[in-house]
Amino acid sequence: MIPTQLSSLDPAWVTRQIEGFLKEDVQSGDITTESVVREDTTISARIEAVQGLVFAGAQVIPHCFGDGCRVELRTDDGDDVAAGQVLATVTGSARMILTRERLMLNLVQRLSGIATQTRAYVERVASHGVLVLDTRKTTPGLRRFEKYAVAVGGGYNHRMDLSTAILIKDNHLKLIDDIPQAVARLRSHAPGLVVELEVENLEALTQGLEAGVDAFLLDNLDPVEVQVYVTVIRNHPDGQDIFIEASGGISLTNIAAYAQTGVDGISVGALTHSVPSAGIRLEITA
Repeated sequence: MIPTQLSSLDPAWVTRQIEGFLKEDVQSGDITTESVVREDTTISARIEAVQGLVFAGAQVIPHCFGDGCRVELRTDDGDDVAAGQVLATVTGSARMILTRERLMLNLVQRLSGIATQTRAYVERVASHGVLVLDTRKTTPGLRRFEKYAVAVGGGYNHRMDLSTAILIKDNHLKLIDDIPQAVARLRSHAPGLVVELEVENLEALTQGLEAGVDAFLLDNLDPVEVQVYVTVIRNHPDGQDIFIEASGGISLTNIAAYAQTGVDGISVGALTHSVPSAGIRLEITA
């Protein structure tokens, strides 16, 4: 199993997403702005950090304000940013900037929050050579943005969607009588895809080794238990080639203990499902 990093976002795709978000927010118009701001008014504004953060927005901000505005980026994605640092400037139609300000901030604040959180996890295990992985616990409609932010923070993307890799989870196992037979059917149905098996006991682990899976997800085990499972896997004839992932209840306070067990990756749902948005604001300067 080889986790990937979503290193860029297609500009045309980003533009289409922004257009959809605008339809949700603007509907029939920005009544307040259109009522109090002259149509020919132009302004300049700066987008700045309110707190220290890892910036993730350079591939988003230029597409948020439309052709009537000029955006100048001052920061690259992945940069560590100090409070008060200018991330970008925007000049152009006052109506357009004010109407689109909140949409831009909502998106970039969230992505920068994810990148900042991910960086903290990555730094915590850096000395162990372990990959920090995201999960599918993403916001519907924002998955690609959020997984990009994880990569910006130095993390890796476990799988983009249900079609890009096979993960036999606990609820699947409740409906499977024979793991080796199930794995054989999966390889016939989707040849070439990685097969990963979630295990919570040694019996399932043994069956997975017999079936020749490519990866194991060790879920909801403490570090001592994970170490036992890792030893069993590595002692198998093909064990050195098997990707081992730990998951479940892992946080900044305990991730280092899991990193010491010999796993290849650690997946953390909190990178995307409960991360606080980063502090970023837009201020009119002229």
